[in-house]
Amino acid sequence: MGFFNKLFSREKKESLDQGLQKTKESFLSKIGRAIAGKSTVDAEVLDNLEEALVAADVGVDTTVRIIGKIEERVAKDKYLNTSELNRILQEEVANLLVDAPDGGFKDFDVPEGKKPYVIMVVGVNGVGKTTTIGKLAYNFKKAGKSVMLGAADTFRAAAVDQLTIWSERTGVPIVKQQMGSDPAAVAFDTVQSGVARNVDVIIIDTAGRLHNKLHLMDELSKIKRVMNKVIPDAPHEVLLVLDGSTGQNALEQARQFTAATEVTSLAITKLDGTAKGGVVLAIANQFKIPVKYIGIGEKMEDLQVFDKVEFVDSLFSLNS
Repeated sequence: MGFFNKLFSREKKESLDQGLQKTKESFLSKIGRAIAGKSTVDAEVLDNLEEALVAADVGVDTTVRIIGKIEERVAKDKYLNTSELNRILQEEVANLLVDAPDGGFKDFDVPEGKKPYVIMVVGVNGVGKTTTIGKLAYNFKKAGKSVMLGAADTFRAAAVDQLTIWSERTGVPIVKQQMGSDPAAVAFDTVQSGVARNVDVIIIDTAGRLHNKLHLMDELSKIKRVMNKVIPDAPHEVLLVLDGSTGQNALEQARQFTAATEVTSLAITKLDGTAKGGVVLAIANQFKIPVKYIGIGEKMEDLQVFDKVEFVDSLFSLNS
């Protein structure tokens, strides 16, 4: 790794540490109180730790799994002490996070042989979906990729307008139609245009409505079908955007969208403004879908490709 790559990696890690600060302070303080004054890991420590994890928005099911794993370790080693608990907890948290396929996600890269690489973005309104698309466009372009956006959320004029602003800000082309147009038609035109212009990445925005799951399912299925007419295996990725600051509400949104369509990756936004970053663990554990991107700030570069080792290290690090 060259000097500039090392410098970039260090800056990225520092941004991650800073972005997770609120979650980390809350998470570690709760764990600290759970084991305060104890020299061994006993039933009381485990009960306190369970309460701390639930309070950190890790979720009941995920907490039960973590505690169960720790109980197995305690039973195996009768003299396990609390100084070892932090290390074991890190290991079990890391094990919860789903590994990315093919050896992990690379920084804003796309698989070979997939050109254009089509990403369909789903998520409810207000989670930072359009902003995430804009940041994706910026970072893909910065990585040397040509990008095209498709404004298939045609039910809100604001959604098309906002995506147009991001198109102008990042200098990437956009395909859009009038408000109320058929979203599938916009997706079809975008993919067709992307193929004609030989772009590397196509990002399709979709409507973020959950009031009628059947309608949502039908709409997303139709968008997929029309894209298939141009590129048989499109979309190559269905990215679900969730707002990490909403805690357990994000878990319910994930449940709704995974029932409506085949989600292949997750982007979790707004982790810098919340102490509820533990929900990342709950979502990863329950849905077995890899987290691909996390949003840890307002800047374009604050959308990071997720690295579970760095995430866990930042979550448990006391010196930042």
